[in-house]
Amino acid sequence: MSENSQTFIAKSAIKTADLEHRRKINFNIGKYNAKVPEGKEQFADVHLVRERAKNIKWRAIETLDQQLEEFEMQFSKRGGKVIWAEDAAQAIAEVVKICKEKNCTSLVKSKSMVTEEIHLNKALEENGIDSVETDLGEYIQQLDGEAPYHIVTPAMHKSKEDVAKLFNEKLGTPINFTPQQLTLKAREILREKYVQAQVGVTGANFIISDIGGIAVTENEGNARLSCAFPKTHIVIVGIEKMIPSVTDLGLFWPLLSTFGTGQKVTVYNTIVTGPKQANENDGPEEMYVILLDNGRTNILKNPKQRESLYCIRCGACLNACPIYKNIGGHAYGATYSGPIGSVITPHLQGMESYKHLSYASSLCGNCTEVCAVKINLHELLLENRKESVEEGLVTFSEKMAWKIWKIASMRRGMMNLGNGNLKNKVVNGLFKGWAEHRSELNFSKKTFNEMWKERYKK
Repeated sequence: MSENSQTFIAKSAIKTADLEHRRKINFNIGKYNAKVPEGKEQFADVHLVRERAKNIKWRAIETLDQQLEEFEMQFSKRGGKVIWAEDAAQAIAEVVKICKEKNCTSLVKSKSMVTEEIHLNKALEENGIDSVETDLGEYIQQLDGEAPYHIVTPAMHKSKEDVAKLFNEKLGTPINFTPQQLTLKAREILREKYVQAQVGVTGANFIISDIGGIAVTENEGNARLSCAFPKTHIVIVGIEKMIPSVTDLGLFWPLLSTFGTGQKVTVYNTIVTGPKQANENDGPEEMYVILLDNGRTNILKNPKQRESLYCIRCGACLNACPIYKNIGGHAYGATYSGPIGSVITPHLQGMESYKHLSYASSLCGNCTEVCAVKINLHELLLENRKESVEEGLVTFSEKMAWKIWKIASMRRGMMNLGNGNLKNKVVNGLFKGWAEHRSELNFSKKTFNEMWKERYKK
């Protein structure tokens, strides 16, 4: 068992027993569940919309090399600079290099899961650069020294009382401040940061091939300010965020909004195609787009797992997952939590270290049912399990136990031998460690085959 697996089990056990944590999560997810049906009303046929979105992402991923080259050519025409980063270290090195060239001491950053993936804030701090999260949820998490809890709502696990207490401790605000007052306080602090920052960093919800632009969707306007106020704008984005045409946004923006927050469309939707032009008054003087691989081509070359690159990071699968709702986002020990995280993390960070995430699933299929682009998530979790076995990442005793189980399952006579109590003793004794974190297997007194014969015997 890997160290990450042991940590996951320990954190999961704590969170599962934390009823207050579960209350907060169920409350917030309950509000989400109430809004999503309203957002879906804008679509005449939501299943057809999801199918079309999946087909567009299929085309984008199947021709990803061509799409990326087209993006680079179009983006460069307007004075933008494209940087290709194979891994997190290269991406960080490029950001630090740009910041040093601009004598940057202060940087503003909008919400971006890919920057969390490469641990950008930590790297910038080590290089003496003050990096401030400008999304309210991310700002709360940064103040508390925590990673995002959820792909879309980073501070989902905190109540308004938790945030009031945090602001009281870190910013000196009164403990009885309302959510509106807390938001205004954060706004007051962050507005000053935009003016001071030399560099702004954002992610991108989509990369648009045909116009050479990036698309950002948000509710606070902080990403737009991070783009426009600083003289230098750096975009860090995973290569899988590609869509072929700007016209595809007419489908993807409302789809992402509905499945992400229940809105018909988010408040701010922005397309950026490069730095400020000669005839323009606003925008950065320089703009860089860092196209990050960091293990994504490992998924791309896998014919079965490639489908997971269609993900638009709406977070719907997290909100639907019974495992996530019990253990929360931090227990996963990875940037991407929930079903999609359990699918892609073993390929991004190593199957040996993270194969346990694919086993932490009920395989109920609810994640697949709610996925905005119809990714067969529960099947991909099973595929991960299969790949981990094929790579030899199982113990000898486990392999032998399942081999015996297979032999017995394929021979009716063997399965009918002995009563339920005897089978319980044999199987629970054979699977060492099974009951350490699970209930014991409990066989019925008679097999279905035996009960069938007794019922219909002549």
